[in-house]
Amino acid sequence: MTDKLPAGILVLLLAAALPAWAQEPPAAAAPPAAAAAPPAPVAWSSLTPPQQKLLSRFGGEWNTLPPARQQALAHGSDRWLGMSGEQRDQARERFQHFQSMPPEQRQALRGRWQKFQALPPEQRAQVRDNFHKFQQLPPARRQMLREQWRNATPAQRQQMVERARASRDKRPMQRPPPPHRPPR
Repeated sequence: MTDKLPAGILVLLLAAALPAWAQEPPAAAAPPAAAAAPPAPVAWSSLTPPQQKLLSRFGGEWNTLPPARQQALAHGSDRWLGMSGEQRDQARERFQHFQSMPPEQRQALRGRWQKFQALPPEQRAQVRDNFHKFQQLPPARRQMLREQWRNATPAQRQQMVERARASRDKRPMQRPPPPHRPPR
């Protein structure tokens, strides 16, 4: 990897960081005042040498970046450095696919992401779970479900959603196993 990365990779770092933020649990014990506190700046010297190398194009202007941007870049670079080569290749492919979309499609995707981010944590977890279940289906079944959805009227789509919810609600709740207790 070269010292300087294309600008697209840096945008990818931010995009890669977004799902991680969505998965972080909310701070349960944080006082309300802390929730409203502005983000803290990240000192360039606090970044690891690999992070500094990856973010080298920002080195000269790091102190002028808003703290939220510093945090996003630091978090994204940490995530990027923690990825395997295969994961990085997949991330590059997803970014290239995103870049190849027409502007309207990219904007629609951003809107869906913002909607997702606005959901309560439990609903985001449910969406993620449903997505992973969908990904596990055979490709032919996924394609059939996509076509059914595309060909459905809004009223039919609403019925599909309601049937899925009713089906989910009828399933017995899976209870987590009891915690392991050491013998006394």
